[in-house]
Amino acid sequence: MIEEPPKLQIRKTIRRPSAAQIEAFRGIPTGFLCDAMEGQGALCSTIQPIGGGRDLPTHAHGPAVVAENGPAEILATMGAVHVSQPGDIIVSAVHGHKNCSAAGDRFCGIMKNRGVAAFVTDGQMRDYPGIVAAGLPAWCAGLSPNSPYSNGPAKVGFGAVVGGRYIETGDMIVADIDGVVVVPFARIDAVIAQLAAIQELETALDAKVQAGLREMPAIEAMLADGTAKLVD
Repeated sequence: MIEEPPKLQIRKTIRRPSAAQIEAFRGIPTGFLCDAMEGQGALCSTIQPIGGGRDLPTHAHGPAVVAENGPAEILATMGAVHVSQPGDIIVSAVHGHKNCSAAGDRFCGIMKNRGVAAFVTDGQMRDYPGIVAAGLPAWCAGLSPNSPYSNGPAKVGFGAVVGGRYIETGDMIVADIDGVVVVPFARIDAVIAQLAAIQELETALDAKVQAGLREMPAIEAMLADGTAKLVD
């Protein structure tokens, strides 16, 4: 017989990046981070700013505290809120379950009171006007008024697959109007080291476009060296 797991498991030690590492991601567009990670790192595009970003801030950054819920469950999220610290981003995994909310306005109000930076889930949310009133940035897969359960089993502070990517507690989360990106804990310093160069290249290209750039230099080069040809 399979042994029944504990109803809720909370990791004793919650890993977090340093304050300097966290600060390095302030205001950084998610696209820059993907450029620093071979074009990858974003969660599934179904996870978007709640309400399309029309009523709440659309940029947040902070270390993930992962709540691994079952479908239609919120017990792990409750545990994550309990151990959260100011600046954390609570990531609620519900295995992509739809037609049931993963959090509502009261949850968001409590998280806001604790100083949580944002909430991210692969599930849906509810009580949109109350969430806006609470002022907590949130990314989710839509809205549903149906109620969740809190029966467990559930785990907090470990890892889970969310939006097609495995996220571990302590990974950096950066979210904006384009979506949500995860920077694995082990890659944080390497990504930070690339950001200045990426920003410089983007700024230079922006200036060229604003000055009237109309061609794609890479295509012109390919035509010049024969790797591309004009054909009838």
